[in-house]
Amino acid sequence: MAIPYRDVNTETTQAFLDAAAKRRRRREHAVMILDGAGWHCSHKLRWPRRITPLFLPPYSPELNPVERLWHWFREHHWSNRTYADEQALVAEAIRSQRTLRRKDIRSICRTSWIMPADQVGSV
Repeated sequence: MAIPYRDVNTETTQAFLDAAAKRRRRREHAVMILDGAGWHCSHKLRWPRRITPLFLPPYSPELNPVERLWHWFREHHWSNRTYADEQALVAEAIRSQRTLRRKDIRSICRTSWIMPADQVGSV
């Protein structure tokens, strides 16, 4: 579900929540795990009834598997380079993201508390 916004803020978070709620089936409920970013915790957000936020403890990037993915991108694609402009930077981000396969993401983001190693390939 891609939302074509350039900024990360309360308004884009609200748009994401609204879109996620629309994708839920009538009797389906979702728990959304979030870090403590200001736009995740804003009192201005109107949480859809079918989505419950679950906030990670502060200063705990080890609990957020996607942090490993960003580290991997910086280490393998984005570091020690210069880009002619913002458009070139965005193009490189898109190109590098397209190089990843599902099994790569599972391997990079896998944690034993989410999914045991012997179940990674079965999902």
